[in-house]
Amino acid sequence: MYNFSISLPTMIHFGKGMISHLSELKASGDKVLMVYGGGSIKRNGIYDSAMKILKDAGLTVSELSGVEPNPKIETVRKGVEMCKSEGLDMVLAIGGGSTIDCAKVVAAGAKYDGDAWDLVIHPEKIKAALPIYSVLTLAATGSEMDEFAVISDMTKNEKWGTAAPCLKPTMSILDPTYTFSVSKKQTAAGTADMISHTFENYFSFEKDADVQKRFGEGLLKVMFKYGPIAYEHPDNYEARANLMWAASNAINGITRVGNAPAWCVHPMEHELSAFYDITHGQGLAILTPRWMEHILSDKTAPILAEYGRNVWDLKGDDDMAVAKEAIQKTADFLFKTMEIPSTLRAVGITDQTHFEKMAEKAAAGSVGCFVPLSKEDIIEIFKAAF
Repeated sequence: MYNFSISLPTMIHFGKGMISHLSELKASGDKVLMVYGGGSIKRNGIYDSAMKILKDAGLTVSELSGVEPNPKIETVRKGVEMCKSEGLDMVLAIGGGSTIDCAKVVAAGAKYDGDAWDLVIHPEKIKAALPIYSVLTLAATGSEMDEFAVISDMTKNEKWGTAAPCLKPTMSILDPTYTFSVSKKQTAAGTADMISHTFENYFSFEKDADVQKRFGEGLLKVMFKYGPIAYEHPDNYEARANLMWAASNAINGITRVGNAPAWCVHPMEHELSAFYDITHGQGLAILTPRWMEHILSDKTAPILAEYGRNVWDLKGDDDMAVAKEAIQKTADFLFKTMEIPSTLRAVGITDQTHFEKMAEKAAAGSVGCFVPLSKEDIIEIFKAAF
């Protein structure tokens, strides 16, 4: 296990009715920017509940709506301008990871003199941010408890992640009932996303990081157990609660520090989203089994077999055979149990025109990952997924 430092400063209020804690935003000032996506938070009543609590607490609310599923820099810039021109004190995101990611970069942009895109491609420029709060409505990215944000500039076909300690939310409210209305498609994609986060931190050659490995395996077992239940029974509280908390813990640092290398699959999927604007979780699901197959070797088989034995309870002493069975179990879960489209064609990608350029950028973004991937490796993975 290598050296690390970790801080988990986000206050979490988990459970039914915890939105009442929005009154605590008053500690950060009087003016809040509420950031959200489409109209779902108005249809399900979350918007009205939040507005009443905020106004009863004496807060003035400005609104930034219409955040995209892959949040765009144009929306971020609009939010930054509102914060600066209106002298806003904090940012509140109500939604899933995309909304929270947008809010994070808005909060940082409000404290920066240049263009917000600078903060996406140069994370080292993020020195401060307005206080960030969130009310989570989709269990997937874990953005409610981490320091990361992903923003797209579709005019350049670019999608990049940024990060800074000050981007960790001050407080996040996790009420599993708010995810009851999430569609089957988004439930499946969200489950695939949190599984991928866990994989990215789990698969490594680091020795004796047993705490991180066992945490990761426990999270994966929870995801594989409760994903299908939430998919078939969307109002099952225990399924939604376990998925919501698993998603937060998959990426808050507990399983990453001391163990994880650079990420492998996310840089590839970011290119798919940047060029084709597909659903992030679906892209990760399509790529993951193909990536596993591509990197399987005598060197990696013991690690993939460990995953198969400890998560899927597979038997056998032949590491290569167990590893192959684990990969198949993973693919069957994603494509059969959760009914996620299994190919890039199935999500509307009908040509390979951009594969070379995408692979070049993904290779640069995955330097230091579990198994090094060249541009040629990534093109092969894209083609296998096509």
